[in-house]
Amino acid sequence: MPARLMSVAAAPSERASPEIEAFLDHLRVERQMSAHTLDAYRRDLTALQHWAEAQQLPALTKLHVDQLRAFIASGHRAGLAPKSLQRRLSACRSFYTWLLKHGRIDASPVAGLRAPKAPRKLPQVLDADEAVQLVEVPTDAPLGLRDRALLELFYSSGLRLSELCALRWNDLDLAAGVVTVLGKGRKERIVPVGSHAKKALLEWRAEKPVADTAQVFPGRGGAPISQRAVQLRIKALAQRQGLFKHVHPHMLRHSFASHILESSGDLRGVQELLGHADIATTQIYTHLDFQHLAKVYDGAHPRAKRKP
Repeated sequence: MPARLMSVAAAPSERASPEIEAFLDHLRVERQMSAHTLDAYRRDLTALQHWAEAQQLPALTKLHVDQLRAFIASGHRAGLAPKSLQRRLSACRSFYTWLLKHGRIDASPVAGLRAPKAPRKLPQVLDADEAVQLVEVPTDAPLGLRDRALLELFYSSGLRLSELCALRWNDLDLAAGVVTVLGKGRKERIVPVGSHAKKALLEWRAEKPVADTAQVFPGRGGAPISQRAVQLRIKALAQRQGLFKHVHPHMLRHSFASHILESSGDLRGVQELLGHADIATTQIYTHLDFQHLAKVYDGAHPRAKRKP
């Protein structure tokens, strides 16, 4: 792409087109998407708007498939990673599907377009011993009871970071051993809480009794603890416990899923526990499970001299 066009496409938009703003309002109000997701949609769609303006093309509602293909190709030439191109195409597809549904276009120009395939990286996980080593932080340290409860709940229930930060005590039914969380797309799900997590949570609450509507893990002034604070705390705790991997909240979620699948083989059940809308998202853990089985095979079979 010529430098002039690249700089135009990369410049932040002062104001997105009316169609984009209406679509973002739909995502915010009707689908109740998070601010982070809305920002991603805005960036991708305003990139399309800038590209079309730089090419002196008609309004976004008048673009055809070859022009959308050229837009994706321009991103590829500019060095965008396949995963970023997939996200950009997904935003365009959702936008034009919405325009079609509301009668603003006669056909979607994105239908049939495909972004380059991105290499799929397997998520990093802790093995069972490492997970236990991490969650068993000393409770006599400052904030030790809170840290133990936080780690135990993460690993016990496979929560997303945003779900854990937003949790209130009345979302937990410790007598029944379950927690109710509001996941992506504001979809509610009920997840079991293990006995160790239940014990840690009861001890944490007993240290400082609060109302049922209070945050389980409060930040300053009783507001929800920030996601960044949790990320930094888990990193520090992992190092303190002698784990020198890059441990982060999502690694505990990955570890939860991998360990459940290894033990049960129930992919559909793991999908429900994680709150994945599409089982294809969950299927990545079957590759992790195969890696575990392959190691067992290589270590035990007398004729397992397989090349990596």
